[in-house]
Amino acid sequence: MAESDSGEKTEEPTAKKLTDARKKGQIARSKDLGTMFVLVGSAFAMMVMGSALVDGLSTMMKRLFSLSRRETMDVHALMNVISSGVGVVVFPMAAIFFIIMVAAFIGNTMLGGMAFSWQAMAPKASRLSPLEGFKRMFGVQAAVELLKSILKFLVVVTVVYFLLSGLFEQILGLSLEAIPTNFEHAVTMLLWMFLALALSIGIIVVIDAPYQVWNHNRQLKMTKQEVKDEFKNTEGNPEIKGRIKQTQYDMSQRRMMSEVPNSDVVITNPTHYSIALKYDPSVGGAPKIIAKGMDEMAIHIRTIAKENGVEIVQSAALARSLYYTSEVNQDIPEELYAAVAQVLAFIFQLSEHKKGRAKKPIPIAKELPIPEEFKY
Repeated sequence: MAESDSGEKTEEPTAKKLTDARKKGQIARSKDLGTMFVLVGSAFAMMVMGSALVDGLSTMMKRLFSLSRRETMDVHALMNVISSGVGVVVFPMAAIFFIIMVAAFIGNTMLGGMAFSWQAMAPKASRLSPLEGFKRMFGVQAAVELLKSILKFLVVVTVVYFLLSGLFEQILGLSLEAIPTNFEHAVTMLLWMFLALALSIGIIVVIDAPYQVWNHNRQLKMTKQEVKDEFKNTEGNPEIKGRIKQTQYDMSQRRMMSEVPNSDVVITNPTHYSIALKYDPSVGGAPKIIAKGMDEMAIHIRTIAKENGVEIVQSAALARSLYYTSEVNQDIPEELYAAVAQVLAFIFQLSEHKKGRAKKPIPIAKELPIPEEFKY
């Protein structure tokens, strides 16, 4: 009892808790994962479309610096030149931006998925509170971000050191190469260095992404009392639900018992089971079970049957088979048609005999045709 009232959040968040948090925009996110994808996407985009962009810029600059006198004096001609020059670089720039946007989308939705929440964008007074601001500045999360920043600095410095050490001779050799080969070589080296630096952030991501998932789960943990209260609010109070179920069960039993006087026969065990059957030849189909019970309920069914003049037939095997293979208000199984038909035939003949219209029927056979798989 003391543990449940301690207020410690020891329970994992429920599905409803996670769903509500997602609606509020509270999902696990790794800023470093998004940053890495954007940087890697930028490097990849420049490697793929960089030459096309350079060629486009070169063509545009050459065209703009070779204007004729007529083009400089005619505004419409000048605008045509400018639009044609800019059009050369539109496609490579659009392709670069598209690649970066795709990379940013993947990087920011890979952890936690995509979510849109108006509640997350709504203004909150806590964001304007100086006290809350100090808590964010000097809290655990701020300390973690500081450690991450230091780690990122160390990683980047280490990668830059090894890159410069490995490419030192090539960098010095650029001065010996002819123009524009040295420029192309320098740009290629810069792009690969940039890609290596972008990928180096993956070291931080490997640590940060699992931490963000763990921290998000930790923040959403619940106390035992919160779990109980949520269950009551969503599923209802167990005691009330129990009473409702009991009331529903009692009502169904009363409805079932009210149908017993309308049955044609009650088949008994003779003590433990009672099955009330109804067959309407005018409707056709199979006989239906309109009531069934065991022990006290079975005795109650037999009592009602006797009070209303319903015939009672003893057949232990058939009673057990019907009880375990059939439900109330359902047709009996096809495999039991033959056995039930003998019982109904006996009942109808007995009824005619009592009315003086037929001879006394032959008693029902002790061994009715019940398949082995239907014997209980």
